[in-house]
Order: sequence, then C-alpha cells, then structure tokens
Amino acid sequence: MKRFKNALPKGYLLNDYRIEKAIGGGGFSVVYLATVPGADRRVAIKEYLPSAQARRVEDSRVEPLSENLAGAYRQGIKRFFDEASALAKVNHPNIVRVEDLFRANNTVYMVMRYEYGKDLRWYIKHKSGKLSERFIRTVFPQLLLGMCELHENRLLHLDIKPANIFLRPGGKPLLLDFGAARASVAGSKPSGPQTLTVGYAPIEQHMGGHLGPWSDMYAIGASMWACISGRAPPASTQRAIKDTYKPAARSFARLYSHQLLKAIDWCLEMNQLERPQSAKALLDVLEPPNAGDMDADTGDAFWPFRLPWKRG
Repeated sequence: MKRFKNALPKGYLLNDYRIEKAIGGGGFSVVYLATVPGADRRVAIKEYLPSAQARRVEDSRVEPLSENLAGAYRQGIKRFFDEASALAKVNHPNIVRVEDLFRANNTVYMVMRYEYGKDLRWYIKHKSGKLSERFIRTVFPQLLLGMCELHENRLLHLDIKPANIFLRPGGKPLLLDFGAARASVAGSKPSGPQTLTVGYAPIEQHMGGHLGPWSDMYAIGASMWACISGRAPPASTQRAIKDTYKPAARSFARLYSHQLLKAIDWCLEMNQLERPQSAKALLDVLEPPNAGDMDADTGDAFWPFRLPWKRG
C-alpha cells in the first residue's frame, strides 16, 4: 500500500517546484521533498490536505469529501493560509523558515527550506532517553530563543514534541511543523479543529481552556522529560483525574542537576498559572554550557553518539 495515498506523484510540477517524493504527513497535511528546476536547491513543501475532510481527485485538485464538509474545509484553508502568512514574518535561526506560500489545486502550500539532520525523537529512541544534561542545556535554550521570537509575533505552536524538534549538525535545533500553530493573544480559547499530541499537550488544549505561551511551555517540559526518561509524561487528561506524574526532581535526582529537574517540573504543572508564563522565564534558568565545550563544526564533543548525517 502506498504510504501517502493522496500525495502528488514524483515529477509533478507545482508552480516553480518539482515534486521528488512525499517525506511526511499526518491527519491535516502531506510534506514533500521538492527541487527548483534549473537550480541546485531543495525545499520542503507542506500541502494542506485534511484526510477526514478532503481527498485528491483525478486532476490533482483537492476536494471536500462531501458537501457537508465543504464549509469546514474552506475555513481550514483560510486558517492555514493566515497562520502560515504570520509565520512567514518570523525570521529566527531556530524556527523553520517559510520561503513561499501559495494557493493551487484548491488548497494551499507552504514552502520551507530543506534541512539535513534528525529529529529529537530519533535521539531519544536510540538512547532510551538518558540524554546528557549538556545535550539538554544546549538544545533547549536555543529552542527557547526561537520561542521568544514566535510568541512576540503573537503565535503559539501548540504541538511541540520531540518529533517536531529537528537537530542539525552541531546540535542546532529547529522547531518544525506549525500545522497546529495559532495566531493568538494570551488567554484566548481554541477555535476549529485542533492538532495535539497526547502526553505533550496541556490540559487547556484538551479541555478548550485559555491558551498562551504557558501552553507551549508545558510541551517544552514534556519534551525535556522525554529526553531523560525515554517517553512522554502521563497524559494531562489522565493527570486531571488521578495525577500519577512523579516529579523529575525525585525520580532523576542522582542523574541530573536539581536546577534542571525543577525546571522540568515547573513546566509540567497542571495549573497553567504555576508554569513559566513565557519562554524568557524558562530561558533564565536553563543556561547552555560554555561554547568551548562543543566542537563548532561537528558537535562530536557534544553528541552522546555519532550521527550518520545523510544527504539525499
């Protein structure tokens, strides 16, 4: 069975890009590797294609599955376009860069720079968690600097997790997949369909509560928890009934500094008022290691094991 059954075929010309293959996707989108004809350049293109609402038809257009779903599909296109337009204004080395945005095939496409590396989920899987404190204190402060820029532009990510934290050579993180991103003011409530990941989403995302930077900070804390434990923390919906979360400051006291573990527990507070209220607040307690501790070219002194970088 074809993995991405609704994907555009190899060689398809989409505006100024040639599709090479589908490389990812989920319930709301398909992501392609594409090239620019006549230029030695690769890009990643994200196509809005909500599988529960729409499908590909013979002329490559995307159409709603039924007339009843047409309104919701059109609203989704507008929201995707508006929020991608807002993201395109964010220019930060740790936030994926939107290079182009256009409508075609009755849907919308977001073009991003193609990067080489592996996501944080890969590292966690290969080390069963147990990533070093130096690893965490190198990756997450850089990520938080990007989050500061994102939040200053009134955007929330709302689906931060290891699979969406991409690590380039030298340990430089890049926050990916803004399919759930919302243009938002602090304290706003979600509207329309949501993308969230159980274990990483705070209770207000599940229950339709007030969203803000504190919501992204919960997901940052859950991602750091996964770095040390090898798995996501208990789902916030389960914790709301019976909280089985064991504080990191007790569970991992012999392996990591008290400061780091308390920061993780701070992010994972169920009460949003008791979490860091901004990325800057968390950044202040997560200082990275000295720059001299890491090889600037390969990161071999930093990575807990060598990464087989592949180009192609």
